[in-house]
Amino acid sequence: MRVVDLDRDMSDVIPTGTTRDSEYVFDRMTQATLAATRPGPGRRILDVASGFGQDAIELQTRGAWVVGAEPSERMMAWTRMKSGEASGPVPGWVQAWGDALPFADDSFDAAFCKGALDHFDQPDTAIAEMARVTRPGGRVVLTIANYDSFTCRASRVVDDLTEFALNRPMRRGRRHYDVPNDHFTRYDLALMHEQLETHVAVDHVEGLSLAWGLPIWTRTIGHLPAGLADISLRTLDRIARYAPSLADVLILAGTPLKKAVKKGC
Repeated sequence: MRVVDLDRDMSDVIPTGTTRDSEYVFDRMTQATLAATRPGPGRRILDVASGFGQDAIELQTRGAWVVGAEPSERMMAWTRMKSGEASGPVPGWVQAWGDALPFADDSFDAAFCKGALDHFDQPDTAIAEMARVTRPGGRVVLTIANYDSFTCRASRVVDDLTEFALNRPMRRGRRHYDVPNDHFTRYDLALMHEQLETHVAVDHVEGLSLAWGLPIWTRTIGHLPAGLADISLRTLDRIARYAPSLADVLILAGTPLKKAVKKGC
């Protein structure tokens, strides 16, 4: 039996803007993901696990024709309410599972999933579905948190030293490198390649941000003057682009391998 939470509303997600580094990484994650879909007037784009719909709405304002697919009833209700308040064109909303998309083959120019694949209990099937509904030569884009990042590695070292070298008890609660309870998969760059390359010819790999969430970094960046803080964040972000295995967030994109995708996956 498949047990799911159709009332999930992302209340457990770190809100943007609480700290400078969180605000930066969420903004970069959004802008880089949307850019990877290559949006433009008339371009057909599917947002898989569209959540509250903010990314689909942003792409719609850029002239794309967008559909958001989301299984949560609560989040779908919210997106429809916000769509009713809009003065211009809005995306179409479909309540659907990422691993059983209700669209014909080659229906979209691009399909993307931002920050949600690790919530799927059948991620490989969801990737196959994204490739299936994307036309030949189109774009499949996946963005996900990296649990083998520099931040996770550093946090683990600090905790190990504290616990074993200093003989202090392990701190309570979820550590930075612990996968949340509502995640099914602990992603890193190697696993992302392994799952995606079965269905997609990957031609773009990008790392975003370094040190996000490290307590000492978050405190330091919060006390720096705005200009210096921005330079520091952008400098580490630039390093992450050249060392994606250490980055806080990973973006992989490519074209669907149609011969590797079986209809009805």
